[in-house]
Amino acid sequence: MHTKKLSEMITDLRNKKISSVELTTHYLNRIEKLDKKYNSFITVSHQEALESAQKADKLLSQNSANLNALTGIPLAQKDIFCTMGIKTSCGSRMLDNFISPYNATVVEKCSQAGMVMLGKTNMDEFAMGASNETSFYGPVRNPWDTSCVPGGSSGGSAAALAARLCPLATGTDTGGSIRQPAAMCGLTGLKPTYGRISRYGMIAFASSLDQAGPMGFSAEDAALFLNVIAGFDEKDSTSIDNPVPDYMQDLNNNLEGLKIGLPKEYFAESLDAEIGKLLQDAIKIYEKLGASIHEISLPNSALAIPVYYVVAPAECSSNLSRYDGIRFGHRAENPRNLLDLYERSRGEGFGAEVKRRILTGTYVLSAGYYDAYYLKAQRIRHLIRDDFIKAFEKVDVILGPTAPGTAFPIGAKVSDPVSMYLADIYTCAINLAGLPGISVPVGFKQHLPIGMQLIGSYFREAQLLNVAHRYQQQTDWHLRVPEGI
Repeated sequence: MHTKKLSEMITDLRNKKISSVELTTHYLNRIEKLDKKYNSFITVSHQEALESAQKADKLLSQNSANLNALTGIPLAQKDIFCTMGIKTSCGSRMLDNFISPYNATVVEKCSQAGMVMLGKTNMDEFAMGASNETSFYGPVRNPWDTSCVPGGSSGGSAAALAARLCPLATGTDTGGSIRQPAAMCGLTGLKPTYGRISRYGMIAFASSLDQAGPMGFSAEDAALFLNVIAGFDEKDSTSIDNPVPDYMQDLNNNLEGLKIGLPKEYFAESLDAEIGKLLQDAIKIYEKLGASIHEISLPNSALAIPVYYVVAPAECSSNLSRYDGIRFGHRAENPRNLLDLYERSRGEGFGAEVKRRILTGTYVLSAGYYDAYYLKAQRIRHLIRDDFIKAFEKVDVILGPTAPGTAFPIGAKVSDPVSMYLADIYTCAINLAGLPGISVPVGFKQHLPIGMQLIGSYFREAQLLNVAHRYQQQTDWHLRVPEGI
């Protein structure tokens, strides 16, 4: 069952060839049998999943025309989304004992669509990391090579998908945390326009950058899933009230006349030669499909990493101040006084990378350095956004690499945070600008997957999905499966 396409599973459910309970049980059994190898799940919700599947089967038996396409389909939720009655840890000791009293809007929308949550996936602590090694629950392993990382912070979702432990998963993307693990695990991952999907109930890392999105095997999968989770939410002040199109409607549009931009900064000498060749092969396919190729420039792209690592830590410093050992989360035992309670609860509850970013963020927001760092970073952020806006006056879509390399060995960059941060060199600018971006498999370097990133203008997710889908109709990279799966 797990080797079938999502569209085939949907057809089988509709034609009563399989029930949601049978499909869910199949995936739960795979998780129980195989996930010790990957560590992709923090929590597996056996009972709740089977109950949801039974409800889905009742809906499917009614053959209603109003059924959602994904009714009865299992999924995995990243453990950053609050889920009522189930632990929501955000990969941290700080929230190891936190049982959410409510559902995030993303979780609620999936439930209303009749989808079945298998469990909560492992992640970098509070989504801070590019390798899924900062989790309190241990590193996640890449199914393509278990000695390597799956990427982060949505590495648990990516590994669970690549190992076929679920057919769909949610991720969140603050600086590339959907697209980068999708690239490293041979998947399709979409980071939508900021405000396209509600952030209500999604535990905050950097509020002006965080965005939820779908992860699957193909652009078609992502389109089906985006239809469920996109939309305005009055409970989220950053949600934007724009009409939500049917993302399946334009998937097969002709690409004749499409203008694709290649940023010269992304195709410089520093780009890995093998990745560059794979991208050139993809470009030739787009030309055959009728697209035209244009060189463009994003002159401030080199500043994206330093700007991101001022803005994101500043916002995380503010957001994580709520974890004080009093209202919820980890609480130090036998505190001597209030200050001791604060210090030891945070010292024990947060990991090294989270502490590093809190300290950095507090520093750049301090009175003596606010203008020199934070204010200047915000000004450059506007320049980065303006570069993209100017580029989209000339082209429809921007194409480039998703990550500078393949998945790297576990432990290889833990002691070198700057090297780790550079894994997001091609992705974090999109978050700073609030744009949508998608990563799709474009080939392999040795035995490890490589991703191609497509970037669109604001709320042009439908076009991105169309461009990605037409490429996937010409290739089979997205259909490749790790050995033994």
